Amino acid sequence: MTSQVVQAEETVHTPGRKRDASRDDALRQAALEVLAEVGYDRLTIDAVAARAGAGKATCYRRWAGKAELVVDAVGRMKAAPVQPNTGTLRGDLVELTCHFNDVDDTFRTDVQAGLVSGLVHDAKLRAAFAELFIAPRKAVYRAVFDRAIERGEIAPVPNYELLSDIVPSMVFHRLILTGRPPDPAFILTILDQIILPLTKPCAQSEAAPNPHTGHTQTRTTSS
Repeated sequence: MTSQVVQAEETVHTPGRKRDASRDDALRQAALEVLAEVGYDRLTIDAVAARAGAGKATCYRRWAGKAELVVDAVGRMKAAPVQPNTGTLRGDLVELTCHFNDVDDTFRTDVQAGLVSGLVHDAKLRAAFAELFIAPRKAVYRAVFDRAIERGEIAPVPNYELLSDIVPSMVFHRLILTGRPPDPAFILTILDQIILPLTKPCAQSEAAPNPHTGHTQTRTTSS
């Protein structure tokens, strides 16, 4: 009976002070700073709260834990792209990837590096990152490819999920391994030499006998 009373009391919401959005931003910024300095594995809610000059309870009122806080902070730092509609697949992809052309500073590179070990070792962070960061961005890419198919610009693409991973994966690889931000030429090379060619119909294969062995071999011809 007592537990039922407690549960009933917990469901009663009393009006409180209006949430201070500036405090949310301060906590996000503090999370990014701690992440850049010590990495995700060593990041704690206590450290973030202390950096922001807030109490630990303030963080937990806003986020379920450090995974949700970090993903939210990184998502604000790298906002989801706005849905483009230039009329061509290439134009839309350029619009989607143009934010990668921005000069990336050392701080952002350190933030991304701080995520790496966490994404590898922490299943909760991976799940939150996939749901809150990756999924919205993949939805934008999916809409871009679907519109290109509807226009008759390309044939149905069975692997657009893979195609949408190419640019961010190569950008991340370049940043982490070389410390160099991608420039426009790097992005356009990926689009024009990798992604767009992969949206074209594949070469057709036909069976032909191998003159040396007599066995059937696959010969590729252009469609």
